[in-house]
Amino acid sequence: MSDKLLHLVRHGEVHNPDRVLYGRIPGFRLSERGHRMAEAAALELAGSDRTVTKLFASPLERAQQSARPIASALSLEILTEDRIIEPTNAFEGLVNSGPDAAFKQPRYWHRFWNPFRPSWGEPYRQVADRVREAMDEAWDSTIDGDIVMVSHQSPIWMAHLDVAGKPLFHNPSSRRCDLSSITTFEKRGERWFEVDYRTPAAGLLDDAVDVGAV
Repeated sequence: MSDKLLHLVRHGEVHNPDRVLYGRIPGFRLSERGHRMAEAAALELAGSDRTVTKLFASPLERAQQSARPIASALSLEILTEDRIIEPTNAFEGLVNSGPDAAFKQPRYWHRFWNPFRPSWGEPYRQVADRVREAMDEAWDSTIDGDIVMVSHQSPIWMAHLDVAGKPLFHNPSSRRCDLSSITTFEKRGERWFEVDYRTPAAGLLDDAVDVGAV
């Protein structure tokens, strides 16, 4: 592997008893299990033979909380990076699973007029561009050592699709981006390549609540 890698880490499970789509709504924090997931990701990164020299996190509370055990394990400062934040979404605050899920209610169906953009939130292309921009800037400003960026499912999946040259339109239920997962990239010349995907919190996923992602 390269002498420099960039790891996109998803936050851990969020305390979300009402199972709403939380998006950018303030106050959504990690659950007790989410803290254990974040610790698992931190141990995975700290236990490798690689040196991490920069740690970024989305400004949302769940990402900042997930970054803290990484910062502690690797003796790093958390740098807040706005460009890796969760996308906006018109369904924020509404139930996101079960028979009462907002997307099953006819009164909301007008928001689905263009699923390719998508019409209910921030355009996929805009999300991909801002995440890739943040990745490029972090890479170019780091001379030695790996980079960790703690983000959210949608931005990480947009980076995955864009780097792979795949269409950005997708079914959110098909995303391969588990809680506290680590998706690793490297840049060769001007091109990014995805080189690894790990789920250090796999043993905690079976009963986890993961219905709040945009």
